[in-house]
Amino acid sequence: MTKYLFIFLFFSTIVNGNIKDVDTSIQEGTNFIDKINPSVECLILEDENSIICKYETNSVNKDKHIIVQWIDPLGEISRTRDMLVPAGNGSVYDYRYIKGRVSGEWTFKVIENNKEFKTSFELK
Repeated sequence: MTKYLFIFLFFSTIVNGNIKDVDTSIQEGTNFIDKINPSVECLILEDENSIICKYETNSVNKDKHIIVQWIDPLGEISRTRDMLVPAGNGSVYDYRYIKGRVSGEWTFKVIENNKEFKTSFELK
């Protein structure tokens, strides 16, 4: 009988601990499985005449509004977009064509809740 009681208490403790983690994650509006640091990265596809940039963040249960900026080598903002990261998603993409862009080091910047995330890439 004590063996069954021990097994019951053991499993109750495990289940209870996991439920608390889930409850905390739900209250914070995050998915407790995939916490990541927000990041930005760009990929230049010369054969397709494209620059594709991605912003990746934690998936949450509500929409997030972000601002995306493309900054040219002269420091001028070439384009600004207000974008939505839909609830349940953790990334958004933006792209530009290479042709017609000024050569030099470009910056792709994302602003979310007054925090900036950026990366640079070179067009030749």
